[in-house]
Amino acid sequence: MTIRLYDTSARQIRDFAPLTPGCVSIYLCGATVQAAPHIGHIRSGLNFDILRRWFAYRGYEVTFVRNVTDVDDKIIRKGREQNRPWWSIGYENERAFDDGYRALGCLPPTYEPRATGHITEMVQMMRGLIERGHAYEADGSVYFDVRSWPAYLELSRQDLAELRQPAEEGITGKRDPRDFAMWKASKPGEPDWETPWGRGRPGWHLECSAMAHKYLGSAFDIHGGGLDLVFPHHENEIAQAKAYGDDFAQYWLHNAWVTMSGEKMSKSLGNSVLVSEMVKKWRPIVLRYYLGTPHYRSTIEYSEEALREAESAFARIEGFVQRVVELAGGPVEPAGEVPPAFAEAMDDDLGVPQALAVVHNTVRQGNSALAADDKESAVARLAEVRAMLGVLGLDPLDAHWAGESDRGEDLHGVVDSLVRLVLDQREAARARKDWATADAIRDQLKQSGLAIEDSPQGPRWSLGPR
Repeated sequence: MTIRLYDTSARQIRDFAPLTPGCVSIYLCGATVQAAPHIGHIRSGLNFDILRRWFAYRGYEVTFVRNVTDVDDKIIRKGREQNRPWWSIGYENERAFDDGYRALGCLPPTYEPRATGHITEMVQMMRGLIERGHAYEADGSVYFDVRSWPAYLELSRQDLAELRQPAEEGITGKRDPRDFAMWKASKPGEPDWETPWGRGRPGWHLECSAMAHKYLGSAFDIHGGGLDLVFPHHENEIAQAKAYGDDFAQYWLHNAWVTMSGEKMSKSLGNSVLVSEMVKKWRPIVLRYYLGTPHYRSTIEYSEEALREAESAFARIEGFVQRVVELAGGPVEPAGEVPPAFAEAMDDDLGVPQALAVVHNTVRQGNSALAADDKESAVARLAEVRAMLGVLGLDPLDAHWAGESDRGEDLHGVVDSLVRLVLDQREAARARKDWATADAIRDQLKQSGLAIEDSPQGPRWSLGPR
């Protein structure tokens, strides 16, 4: 089967044809580290983590680059507001992003370059663009001449005659107000680097064009990011890179937002939900299920109720996994291949919702096998479920999730001993046919947040939905 992806530049789903057979190169716009990440930021990382995993499952060798923008206007402004060095703001929040990606099970990128480590490459690109007549220096800044590039705005499909670039404070010397800054002249108290045009610092758009060229060459397969980056960021990246002589990205993939009350989740709106706080209230694997299982091009409207529904849905999967492992007497290895219906859904523009339906259907089949005491079928279904969950990064038996802090083994052992005492009392009540007492014990445990299931092997408990 051919993987098919929605290409923003083409406005349609296209068959994926890699530049190098058997290999795929991906550049994802990563964190701008002026603040700690909210779940809207991490969604992009999750979506492209699943894409990367699917390519790997399909046998591709994946090179995945996710950059860090560690110098820009917002980071510098935060430093002033907090009376701290700009670089300490960036480093602190870069660590917070790393913690968030790791907590939600994202594989580390092949390369994770910082903008400040690639000034040499940026100067080289600017020099080439000036020589080709696509950029110019003015008052120590360097601007891209948008009128010199006829294909400008082809990604966002805007009309140049109607375009009004946002005003940039302190920017002078533009030939056209729509030209954008590639390099900003030095200002007192701001970080700066030496260039042939004087000291200054890079513009946001230049950073990604230069780093993509450095790590993936003049042409690569996929460029990704949030939908809000189509303009101006990705549009300006394309103009710089192609005017420089690069073929640049062959496919453009954009994930939709996480919204609250219909508005894009953002720091500026003050409605962000920080990952560091969310993982205290919800198991990280449940957060991954919630953020990673809707289609990447679909908006997620955040609500506690939706998270509870995700928690309950994943609990059904996890409960099946645990029951079969108990029945089998140990771990069941994932199947070598995922079911065809799952693969078909994933090949079709990363159709995770349809693929997840296959997971739940397989779980239902497995539960039916358990009810019929058909151990062989139950184990076979678990092997398929593990293979599918592995692709989605949601296998509860994977080593990454084995040490979830809020379900540490020590605490689990203590709780298990206490619950067993209560369950023994319930079993004694059932043995003497005191159903009222047995039901009262079960209901009291349920009110405490525990779900009790009577199985052929005896009663078992698990944490119930919130």
